[in-house]
Amino acid sequence: MIESLRVPKDEVAKWAGIASAVFSFAQCLTGILWGLASDRFGRKPIILFGLTNTMVMILLWGFSTSLPMAITVRAISGAGNGNVGIIRTMVAEMVPWKELQPRAFSIMPLVFNIGSVFGPALGGALANPYQRHPSDPPGSALLDQFPYALPNIVAASIFLVGITTGILFLRESLETCSSRRDYGLIIGTKITGAAKRQYINLKTWWRRRRGEEAVPLLKPSSASTWSITTADEESPRKSSIKHRARPPKPRLRDVVSKQSALNLLSYSLLALHALGYDQLLPIFMHHSPQSPDSTPSIHPPFKFAGGFGLDSPRIGLLFTLYGISGMLGQFLIFPPLARRFGVLNCLKA
Repeated sequence: MIESLRVPKDEVAKWAGIASAVFSFAQCLTGILWGLASDRFGRKPIILFGLTNTMVMILLWGFSTSLPMAITVRAISGAGNGNVGIIRTMVAEMVPWKELQPRAFSIMPLVFNIGSVFGPALGGALANPYQRHPSDPPGSALLDQFPYALPNIVAASIFLVGITTGILFLRESLETCSSRRDYGLIIGTKITGAAKRQYINLKTWWRRRRGEEAVPLLKPSSASTWSITTADEESPRKSSIKHRARPPKPRLRDVVSKQSALNLLSYSLLALHALGYDQLLPIFMHHSPQSPDSTPSIHPPFKFAGGFGLDSPRIGLLFTLYGISGMLGQFLIFPPLARRFGVLNCLKA
C-alpha cells in the first residue's frame, strides 16, 4: 500500500516502518491519559470511544491518497486508542480472585492469535482486487482508485459489530461508576429477553406439532425461568455497597518499582522484536527477487539484495500459518514447559 502512494521503491521499507511507528508512538504518549480518563469517566465509555476512533481511522487509512495523509491517520488512530491497558484492568476488576486471573488473562492472547489467523488471510485476499500495479493509472471503479480500501471496509464493519456488542452487553467494571443508568444495557436486556421468549415460543410450537407435552408436569422454579422484569432493568441499579470515596492516587515510586521496571524493559524488547519482524517480513517477501549472477557482491545467506516477489494473498497466507503455529505453541507446547521449568525460565529461554 505504501508503494501505491507513489513512494520510491527503495524507500518503501522506511515509510512502512514509520507508518507503524507513529501509531505506537502516539499510543505511548496518550496511553496513561486514557487510563486516567477511564478512572474518572468509567471503563466502558473510554473503550467504546477507542473502538469508534479506530473504526473511523481504518476507513480513512484505506482511502488515503498520499503519504502525509496516511501517516497522519495512523498517528490519530494510535493517539485515540488506549484500550489494551484498560481492557486488562477490566479483566482484573471482573475477576478479583487471584487463582482465576491467569485463566482470565489467557483469553487476551487467545483472541489475538485468532485474529492473527484470520486477519492476514482476509487482508491478503481482499487487498488490491484488480491487481493494479502502483505505476498504472487508476481506473474509474472505486476499488481501482483505492485498491487497499476493501480490507479496511471489512475491518471497519467488524469493529462496528464490536462497538454494538459493547454498547448493549458490556457492563461497567469501575465500582464508582457501576451504579449509573446504562441505557445500552437496558436495551440489550430487552433484546435478549425478546429473543429468549421467541425461542421458547418456537420450542413450544415445535413440541405441539410433534404431539409432545407442551406444559411440563413439574414447573421450573422461578430462578430458572426465562421471564424477566423490565421494571428493575429500567430503574437504576441499587448497589448494596455504599458509595465509596476515591482511593488516593498512588505515588510514582509505588508504581515504578525495580520489578515493574524490569518487566517493562523486557516487554519493550519483546515488542521491539515482534513489531519490527511483522513490519519488515512482508516487505522482504514482496520485494522483487534478484539473481545471484547480477551482483557479484551477493553472498547468501547473510548478504543479499532481493526478496521473494510474493503477492498480497500469498503473504497473507504465510502470516495465517504464522498465527496457527502461535496458537499451537501456546496451547500444546508452552503449558507443559511452563509447568515443568517455570514461567521465568521459559521467558529466559
